Amino acid sequence: MIKALKLATALNVILLLGAGFSAASAEGLKVVSSFTVISDFAKNVGGDKISLTTLVGPNGDAHVYEPKPADAAAVAVADVVLVNGLHFEGFLPRLVEASATKAPIVELSKGVEPIKSAEEDHDHGAAGAEKEEHGAYDPHAFQSIHNAKIYVRNIVDAFCTADVANCDTYKTNGAAYTAKLDATEAEVKAAIASIPESKRLIITSHDAFGYFQHEYGLKFLAPEGISTDSEASAADIVALIKQIKEDKASAIFVENITNPRLIEQIASETKLNVGGTLFSDALSTPEEGASTYIDMMHHNIDTFKKAILGG
Repeated sequence: MIKALKLATALNVILLLGAGFSAASAEGLKVVSSFTVISDFAKNVGGDKISLTTLVGPNGDAHVYEPKPADAAAVAVADVVLVNGLHFEGFLPRLVEASATKAPIVELSKGVEPIKSAEEDHDHGAAGAEKEEHGAYDPHAFQSIHNAKIYVRNIVDAFCTADVANCDTYKTNGAAYTAKLDATEAEVKAAIASIPESKRLIITSHDAFGYFQHEYGLKFLAPEGISTDSEASAADIVALIKQIKEDKASAIFVENITNPRLIEQIASETKLNVGGTLFSDALSTPEEGASTYIDMMHHNIDTFKKAILGG
């Protein structure tokens, strides 16, 4: 509540000073996106018809993000606010309250078939607390390209509702981008098929790849749960190391949004080499090669294959 009040106070100051957002109407539909994956979808659908603000930028962690006064100012004057939903953005309720926005808050995961979070299978206290805060379902639905196409469809619908005059453009752009996603999904499936089933167990930092596992057949284990804001217990780490050794995991990876220390410790204990960096909850900067959703998928699958099969 205190954080919300501080945001609201700062927002009033920014609006009184004239932060420049009032001119956004001349720049097109004013869209605010919660994080980079959604922003990339929005760019592909909206093109030059939208003016886009991204709250959590490249390599940022939406699980632990603290909104700034400028974020509240952007949300306050937005025409559309695009979010993941499924409790992915823990900061969202207080940001929306502080901004007093009248814009629709569009949850892009609406229509996906959610999968239960990994914590459903555990009884320990930390997992229970995380489940209560983040919900019973894994929020990383965008890690399935099939679901990404649902996100895109929801964006097209949201933009058409907010900007009827440009609806045909949004529909055309959405269809063209969906075709690119279809092609990318075929490439991902072919790449997974080239990996022997006995080598498909992978270790990552947190449970971000459940939908990828469900859709494409790789198996993922992680020391941390669906959110990075709760640390793995010593007992969890010991159990994971035991399982890695028993199941003969093929590779271990760090993620762009997490501290690599824990993964490096597990790699040392299990004699696995760290196979590279995966992009999970955020896209990269352009220099890092995963600054679009499609590039992220290509990067991750190429990183999997190189670590498991060599080359």
